[in-house]
Amino acid sequence: MSVLVVQNTARGGPGRLGAWLSAAGLGLRVLRPYAGEALPSALGGRPLVVLGGGFLPDDDARAPWLAATRRLVGQALADGTPMLGICLGGQMLAQVAGGTVRAAHGEPEYGSTTIRLRPEAADDPLFSGLGETVPAIERHVDAITRLPAGAVWLASSDGCPHQAFRVGNRAWGVQFHPEAGARNITAWDRDRLTAQGFDRDRLHAQAVADEKATVAAWSVFAERFAGACRSVGPARQP
Repeated sequence: MSVLVVQNTARGGPGRLGAWLSAAGLGLRVLRPYAGEALPSALGGRPLVVLGGGFLPDDDARAPWLAATRRLVGQALADGTPMLGICLGGQMLAQVAGGTVRAAHGEPEYGSTTIRLRPEAADDPLFSGLGETVPAIERHVDAITRLPAGAVWLASSDGCPHQAFRVGNRAWGVQFHPEAGARNITAWDRDRLTAQGFDRDRLHAQAVADEKATVAAWSVFAERFAGACRSVGPARQP
């Protein structure tokens, strides 16, 4: 079983999520369209992961591969293929399924942030039993303003209501970054953070303090997503 992973920026790779999925027995085919790599026209039955990036889901002028990515997301929804969207990917899932996303909306979130699981998460295949609150790395200014009709709202934070949701039975979107650890923060632009009112050293220190809890929760989350991928059977290779 292999998973298609759409990476939207040079530094925005699958990180520890990729390591957890590999440890759970999945192969990863990481596609880098920002570097000119073409996306496939069809999933071929393979699960899909769409990572983050500094774009809106329909920012085709700056990121022309997003149109092809949206088609893959739509195909996953239509076929019931397992899918995970992270940050930009989660926003794209929401938009493709009929929700709305706005640029520079609400409070910017950076660094380790408390994610509050809603009661609906108790029955979710990925989120059940993770705890009432779980820390996760955030890095966003854009936000989902309305979930798609019929979506299951799974988690929120003080600064952003729509932190996690599910569309149908096998498509999940998250605003936070389960693939990112504390060390990722050391590469963030210090001046840009300062301009938005954040201190990089403090963000890093808090993320280090929360690292054990983030690994405990999001490694289980990744293993469960791998289980959802395996449950649909072998992929049809193109």
